[in-house]
Amino acid sequence: MNDSSWGAPAAGSGPGGPHQGPAPAGPAHDRHQAAQTRPMPIVPDVPAGGFQDGHGRGAAHQRGPLFRDEQPHEHPQEPMPSPAPPPPPSTAPAPRQKKSAGRDLGAAIGVGVGLGAVIIASLYIWPPAFVGVVAVAVVVGLWELTSRLQERKGIKAPLVPLAVGGAAMVVAGYVRGPEGAWVAMALTALAVLVWRMTEPPEGYLKDVTAGVFAAFYVPFLATFVAMLLTADDGPGRVLTFLLLTVVSDTGAYAVGWRFGKHKLAPRISPGKTREGLFGAVAFAMAAGALCMQFLIDDGSWWQGLILGLAVAASATLGDLGESMIKRDLGIKDMGTLLPGHGGIMDRLDSLLPTAPVVWLLLALFVGTG
Repeated sequence: MNDSSWGAPAAGSGPGGPHQGPAPAGPAHDRHQAAQTRPMPIVPDVPAGGFQDGHGRGAAHQRGPLFRDEQPHEHPQEPMPSPAPPPPPSTAPAPRQKKSAGRDLGAAIGVGVGLGAVIIASLYIWPPAFVGVVAVAVVVGLWELTSRLQERKGIKAPLVPLAVGGAAMVVAGYVRGPEGAWVAMALTALAVLVWRMTEPPEGYLKDVTAGVFAAFYVPFLATFVAMLLTADDGPGRVLTFLLLTVVSDTGAYAVGWRFGKHKLAPRISPGKTREGLFGAVAFAMAAGALCMQFLIDDGSWWQGLILGLAVAASATLGDLGESMIKRDLGIKDMGTLLPGHGGIMDRLDSLLPTAPVVWLLLALFVGTG
């Protein structure tokens, strides 16, 4: 066969002319065919002394394996060191996280002391001024409630008739007693219905319903605080009402924060516990016995125990009731007016439903005079 049929000079050719040499390592390919295809090279068997390339020179010895999963015999791969075993899990108990109070206690205490000073000063210096304080708190509370209803639910309870009627309701309760409070409540509800008629009828029912609810929930319940003041020992009754509510909340917070494990109403207020309720009852009953003995004319310590128990129950229910409202609205606080407390409504939640309970029990125990 002619050498030119391999498509390359014969093996062993050089400048001195062609000469015979060993057969080429790969198969023959035409130049034109080689330009069009790229055949897979065939790995030849390697003789013991190595092999020569197409020009008669010794080919370099291959150092690596011919295939990925093949280890070369000449230079076996050193075994990889086995990874160190993972350290055994620590048996030491994790450090216990310190419980958080959940609010700025410094600001909360400062605001509480300031409000207490204003209330006590108005009670004992000029009692009608305290009625004004209650009326202002009612108006601000109505503004917070109606604002959150409109922001979160699109309910437009009319604020103007609620604010005017709410303030008038508190004054009427102080001046005319329960009859005046009921008449002012009825007129306020009527004003809400008429005021809402000045706007389109869409949403009328839900707006006036929310308005009547707000009139009952905030100013009408607050009217009982003003009616407590009309008795001869009115300042003592109001102070008893405030002290028992605050002590109940404080006892629930302190005992629940320290010992609370069993949830009281997890779907409504996850932070409240049964241990906290027990603390509220114990603190309020102790404070009730002292207040009835020293602040209420003709009061007895055993009456204070009953009063304290009732206040703990009503304050807890009031707190849960507003928690339901806030959970439905998807908010944490009703406002931000009071640092460390939230809004006015966040402080009135326990006081509002407790006011009629205290007024009724004191009327039964020692009368309304």
